[in-house]
Amino acid sequence: MSSPPPEAAEVALATLVETPPEGSGWLHEIKLDGYRIVGRVEAGEVTLLTRRGNDWTARAPSVASVLARLPVQNAVLDGEIVSLRSSGVSDFQALQNALSEGRSQSLVYYAFDLMFLDGLDLRPLPLLERKTALAALLAKAKSDGHLRLSEHVEGRGQAVFDRACKLGLEGTIAKRADAPYRAGRGRDWLKIKCIARQEFVIGGYTPPGGSRTHIGALLLGVREGDDLRYAGKVGTGFSVASLRDLHARLEPLRQAECPFSPRPSGALVKGAKWVKPSLVAEIAFTEFTADGRLRHPSFQGLREDKPAAAVVRERPATSEPRARKSPARTGKSKRAQ
Repeated sequence: MSSPPPEAAEVALATLVETPPEGSGWLHEIKLDGYRIVGRVEAGEVTLLTRRGNDWTARAPSVASVLARLPVQNAVLDGEIVSLRSSGVSDFQALQNALSEGRSQSLVYYAFDLMFLDGLDLRPLPLLERKTALAALLAKAKSDGHLRLSEHVEGRGQAVFDRACKLGLEGTIAKRADAPYRAGRGRDWLKIKCIARQEFVIGGYTPPGGSRTHIGALLLGVREGDDLRYAGKVGTGFSVASLRDLHARLEPLRQAECPFSPRPSGALVKGAKWVKPSLVAEIAFTEFTADGRLRHPSFQGLREDKPAAAVVRERPATSEPRARKSPARTGKSKRAQ
């Protein structure tokens, strides 16, 4: 007996792993850099819900509008709202800007799962069957590019991940092809991130807060000509011992003058303690934002084998990718009839 979907549905969450799984039993998708959104359609009315159940329908009316045109009585889709660069890569900073400025017409909804469709609960079905039904549904949509299927590759996990990293993407999501849709964090879905690492000059630090001791965050920069350009702050990756050691090393280097040019805004470095820019830290991070700031930085340790004056932003060399003998098979599986 068919029935409308529930008002809210808990989402499946991926577990972070270091390497992608191999084997034909896994589907591999691009890890999108956006906001997770459940799209609920009921008799032409659409509700967009965040993973915490907050109603974002008014924040992305263009996405709600395209979902409302789906040829269904009711449905619940799982996906992600993103903003795309001209290269087709999702850009989290651009997404934040679009949402804050009310420019939802530039947003794209990538659907990667279908939980309910016309009174039927599809969650017990294997993922591959759910994606087949989702592909068939989206093929009927008139979306003008604002509603898209998150394509997948079957197997070849490492090759897909390596390619994603070379293209500057955030990483990949691996999903068991035969798994039902299970809410919560588990190992049916795995996320693998492309992490960059390089050295940065320490130009200051912020005071600790809460139970933290010695240092709140390190303020980082890279050389650009004669200037030290601010690249962001890092507040994770420390142990109690490393915080104590860093504080002991930085205190003798204290100075009144900010070493960054231009000086970061007050909100970014409230209460900052400036230091002589002579210590170098190695940082792991996911990417640089458009304005040269670090995303998801994590402190890895001090580097004593490279002078601060030689620390510049590292950029990958431009090169043409080698031609593949056989392209990766995409997940355009046989669609539901």
